[in-house]
Amino acid sequence: MCGPGQADYNRIAMPQDLLGLAASRGFLDEIYDTYRNDPASVDESWRELLASEEAGAAAPSLRGRFPTVTLDQPAVLNGTNPSNGRRTRRALRALKNSSGAVASLINAFRSHGHLIAELDPLGLMQPPAAPELTLGEWGLAPDDEVSLPLAGFSGQSAGELERFLKQTYAGALGLEFMHIPDARRRSWLAERMETRHITPLAADVRRTMLQYLVNAEGFERFCHVKYPGTKRFSLEGSESLVPLLDLALTRASELGSKEAVIGMAHRGRLTALETILKRPARDIFSEFEDVEPEAQLGGGDVKYHLGYSTDRTYADGRKLHLSLAFNPSHLEAVDPVVLGRVRAKQSRSGEWQQGSTFGVLVHGDAAFAGQGLVAECFNLMGLPGYRTGGTLHVVVNNQVGFTASPQEARSTPYCTDIAKMVDVPVWHVNGEDLDEVAHVVTMAMEYRHLFQSDVIIDLYCYRRYGHNEMDEPGFTQPLMYDRIQQKSSVVELYSHVLTADGVLADADVKTMVATRHAALEVELAAGKSQSRRPRTQAMAGVWQNFAGGPYAAAGDVDTGVSREDLLAIATQLTAVPADFSPHPKLLRLLEQRAQMGRGERPIDWGMGEMLAYGSLIRQGTNVRLSGQDSARGTFSHRHAHLADIKTGLEHNTLLGFGKGGAAFKVFDSPLSEAGVMGFEYGYSLDAPDHLVMWEAQFGDFANGAQVIVDQFLVASEDKWNRLSGLVLLLPHGFEGQGPEHSSARLERFLQSCAEDNIQVVQPTTTAQMFHLLRRQIMRPWRKPLIVMTPKSLLRLPAAASPIEDLTSGRFQNVMVDPAPGKTCERVVFCSGKIYYELAESRAARGAQSTAIVRMEQLYPWPEAELRAALATMPKAKEFIWVQDEPGNMGAQFFTVPRLSALAGKAVTAISRDDSGSPATGSHKAHAIEQERILSAAFGKVSSAA
Repeated sequence: MCGPGQADYNRIAMPQDLLGLAASRGFLDEIYDTYRNDPASVDESWRELLASEEAGAAAPSLRGRFPTVTLDQPAVLNGTNPSNGRRTRRALRALKNSSGAVASLINAFRSHGHLIAELDPLGLMQPPAAPELTLGEWGLAPDDEVSLPLAGFSGQSAGELERFLKQTYAGALGLEFMHIPDARRRSWLAERMETRHITPLAADVRRTMLQYLVNAEGFERFCHVKYPGTKRFSLEGSESLVPLLDLALTRASELGSKEAVIGMAHRGRLTALETILKRPARDIFSEFEDVEPEAQLGGGDVKYHLGYSTDRTYADGRKLHLSLAFNPSHLEAVDPVVLGRVRAKQSRSGEWQQGSTFGVLVHGDAAFAGQGLVAECFNLMGLPGYRTGGTLHVVVNNQVGFTASPQEARSTPYCTDIAKMVDVPVWHVNGEDLDEVAHVVTMAMEYRHLFQSDVIIDLYCYRRYGHNEMDEPGFTQPLMYDRIQQKSSVVELYSHVLTADGVLADADVKTMVATRHAALEVELAAGKSQSRRPRTQAMAGVWQNFAGGPYAAAGDVDTGVSREDLLAIATQLTAVPADFSPHPKLLRLLEQRAQMGRGERPIDWGMGEMLAYGSLIRQGTNVRLSGQDSARGTFSHRHAHLADIKTGLEHNTLLGFGKGGAAFKVFDSPLSEAGVMGFEYGYSLDAPDHLVMWEAQFGDFANGAQVIVDQFLVASEDKWNRLSGLVLLLPHGFEGQGPEHSSARLERFLQSCAEDNIQVVQPTTTAQMFHLLRRQIMRPWRKPLIVMTPKSLLRLPAAASPIEDLTSGRFQNVMVDPAPGKTCERVVFCSGKIYYELAESRAARGAQSTAIVRMEQLYPWPEAELRAALATMPKAKEFIWVQDEPGNMGAQFFTVPRLSALAGKAVTAISRDDSGSPATGSHKAHAIEQERILSAAFGKVSSAA
């Protein structure tokens, strides 16, 4: 028997193994043409077949004579098609004589055995007709001798082989793996499947699985009795998930993993917390009791959304740190967050290829098939910026969604079929056969470790109650729930198996159950006696030097960089290897940037950004930026990577420049928003000392990641006491380019602002962007930063900054036009690029008594800076807010009430008319609207334009 990784990798690639395609017309035509040209060039078994066919046929040609093997053509396969039946039967007899039929039967089971596997514990599934999984279809009889032995097969007849193949590929376990193009991987999987029963499972493993089943069922039933009708999203019917997770984590630890990040929705979460992560049951019971409600006013979350961290310690001293990620009811939204956390932990340790940290994602069957984030995450699996060395996916397949049956929820036979977009194996297993569950887990974790690949375990089970404990499932699935009410529990079934095998006695099982119940009674009493809600430690480990909380605690910090350092960074940015050939247009850019670094010309936006990144890695801070066009920049302004026009190879302009191994990493992401933003958010959770950024191609593309913004970015501190310093770079500005490329939906972020949860800024100069990026890292205060980045300002000379503005100072929350001073009679407040249009219009109109106040930071609300600005203009009588966006969008609804309170009188709003769409699609119409706004800003003030 070959061990893991030592299989005969050539077996499946051998010519006779292709005989599973023996009835494929095109394949036979190709083989026959090759044989006619040179008989010696084909395998001996094919020569025998083709020679015998020519000898017995009136017309020696196989072309077009054989039907295609499909599952929906049993009549053709049975030889009843009058045009080809005779030749089909004759060919099958020849195949048999050359051992080809045996190879074809084996290949058929490897390919399609899962279709007839006994997966459903309810017995409701109807397998499709699969005639190619019978002896007769290949011209074999049960007593025929077989000459193609398998490693795990000890019989001699075709009948014995058929029984072996059914047990292997179509029992309580089925495997889909023949879609994987790598023959080495297919051979490994075939060898492991076909030899897994040679060594019986150890008795202690089986006893441990039963103990976990007893623990899971005991906890669920205890909660059901003590808290009837209370939502907990029971795991009953799916308890085998708990020993599955235990086995998976244990095997991963044995293979060298040190950390695991787990993501799962609400079903079974409380049970997993108590049984796998060992959160004290008393703490969970106190949450059922809902003690200390005043501590949760306006915050917190329900108990089945909360996360938890712990260490598993094994008998030999090994430790595995577990983190169960917090998760909202948006089911698969946690998937990219978990992957990002895994990647951050791996990057910190530098051991991703060795599997130091891995991810476990527990899915529901309806969500796995229905939520697009699943596909987005699978697409990240092999990409350089996002791969994590393989994730374990476990689908808790209850065979029903909320109330929807599989026929209503998906268009595919399996809920896991979406995963075939990538080359991963999919095991389908009956959750009531715990021994097969154990085999699956071992195979899956070893495959994941060996091939650095995702793996999927589709755990067929059922949901004993409705979607939650207050639903009546019989309303929508009466037949299913009639069957469920008659079912023995998985604990009863597996304990009978173990007692029958002599692994333990009935008395041992009763003792397990009684001991578990008694322990839970003790925990319940302790939980009811608690007067305070349990607290979890969230600011430990890598977070111990950082803080959240109110903005007043953020402080400020000088973010300037010395002239000498800026010159050194600029020199690095503009140098290219001697054998590197950049695009001719970029040579001019590099020369201009070199001049900027020497202070010979103002620093534009792209150079200012790169100087900020260079200065951070120079001081030892890792910088990570990803987005759909981030290396070059959507607007061709960044050019963080240069491409060699002769070789196509890329040059990272800041490669090797960092202190202490710090690096500047830019990744052009797939065309995904929710998946990639969720990944970067997850990354930021475990990298508070890194500058982590996600850039939208255009700001409104963040729409596609709204669930990540709403459920994680703006709320996680309030709900779960978790911080993030993620930066969103969202190009925003009305440039006449139509409604899809104007607005980053600033209003949506501002509407979510409360309790100093995020920062929303709109910088208007290179220096401001430079200081802002550095401030995000240099302050220990960690909150998400939403940056409305510009488009036209990227190359606007007035927005460029002299190098002196980068060598000292800090980000200014408010910038006041200094010209009017105490003579000011009108104050115009604005934010973003419209400032430059207002300033130009003011100069053209000679409106020197009007001051313009730029609000660079909109939230947290810069009240102190605004009061100081207004104090310098005591004679001001008119106060106006001006914006590009329609009146029902942008910052208007947010700023005008607050500005009115500061000014002590009503502030007039000037904007585009309220609209259902952000902008016009006509450039000329845009220009007319813009001129109206500017005219109103300096004309007679009445109401909004």
